[in-house]
Amino acid sequence: MDQFISAFLKSASENNFQQLAKEFLPQYSALISKAGGMLSPETLTGIHKALQEGNLSDVMSQIQKAISAAENAILEVAVIGQSGTGKSSFINALRGLGHEADESADVGTVETTMCKTPYQHPKYPKVIFWDLPGTGTPNFHTDTYLDQVGFANYDFFIIISSSRFSLNDALLAQKIKDAGKKFYFVRTKVDSDLYNEQKAKPIAFKKEKVLQQIRDYCVTNLIKTGVTEPRIFLISNLDLGTFDFPELEETLLKELPGHKRHMFALLLPNISDASIELKKHFLREKIWLEALKSAAVSFIPFMTFFKGFDLPEQEQCLKDYRSYFGLDDQSIKEIAEKLGAPLADIKGELKCLDFWSLVKDNSIIAQATSAAEAFCAVKGGPESSAFQALKVYYRRTQFLNIVVDDAKHLLRKIETVNVA
Repeated sequence: MDQFISAFLKSASENNFQQLAKEFLPQYSALISKAGGMLSPETLTGIHKALQEGNLSDVMSQIQKAISAAENAILEVAVIGQSGTGKSSFINALRGLGHEADESADVGTVETTMCKTPYQHPKYPKVIFWDLPGTGTPNFHTDTYLDQVGFANYDFFIIISSSRFSLNDALLAQKIKDAGKKFYFVRTKVDSDLYNEQKAKPIAFKKEKVLQQIRDYCVTNLIKTGVTEPRIFLISNLDLGTFDFPELEETLLKELPGHKRHMFALLLPNISDASIELKKHFLREKIWLEALKSAAVSFIPFMTFFKGFDLPEQEQCLKDYRSYFGLDDQSIKEIAEKLGAPLADIKGELKCLDFWSLVKDNSIIAQATSAAEAFCAVKGGPESSAFQALKVYYRRTQFLNIVVDDAKHLLRKIETVNVA
């Protein structure tokens, strides 16, 4: 980041953006997660071209358009399966809800889904999980299933089973593929299978061997029914951090469009340090883009006064990060209840709750810097760009790192309670 901002300032002062344009794509590629970034190839090309031409207004516009698309992305996920397969539990887990929550999907061993049922994510209302009935029922024949459920509306399909996948599942997968959509086979309740196998064969039991047998059994059945190279993800809805759920997360992120990839990353639950780091990676990309946009905006005289990263925006930024990582007030209250600890004690362990302690600086240096920032904002140019880009980058990064550390701290406390 420092290298790129330095290059930006040098290019701006010399009115030569050719070198900056050369560094933009390598810097961006090094920054994004291995699952990909939020910018589409078309947007990357557009920003690169605008930098080559020194068109800072276009750089700002394209970055803002990409960020807005990511923040307002609509994501609709179809989850298909018969009753008792763990379909509703899977949806609840992705929505961060327990089975007894008011907004949770109905869970039961009898068929609770007779028609397609939408479930909004509680924090991201534009993300909807659709609970769809299994195929082969009197009301949903395989031949007409996709038309009946409105397949064109869904971004991808999760086909769930708690035993073997049926011929109807395989036929449905082929139809989804023919329609140009993505599908994923998820085998649930593997924790129950392991428990039963260990109880039945305590001496011969080997966890990895049993998991491989389950995987091979599912793959063999699907190949027999015509599915080529099926991918099977073994999961436990009660413990998403184990088995194949992290791999499923990464696969979905890689195969979603950039703007929807960012939205999906934010809603993923904090199941491990790795999942928290994955989410952090996506937000670091956004910080980088926000800093570049701020540098472009601030080059114009007086624009900082209208579009600067002021204290109210900083406070909202911290609140957003807390929400992304499950550290909003309601989530902290629920965690305290889960841990059986006083709410005040849990809050006392978190650094991200006191915004003013993070931003307060009454030193003479800080006051002088503030005055210099205002002076540069009036003139615009490279000095103003430097102030705003560094301010946006370091303040947002500071907030993100603190929230991430707090999220990991609470995760370890929860894990300790679960083990006990």
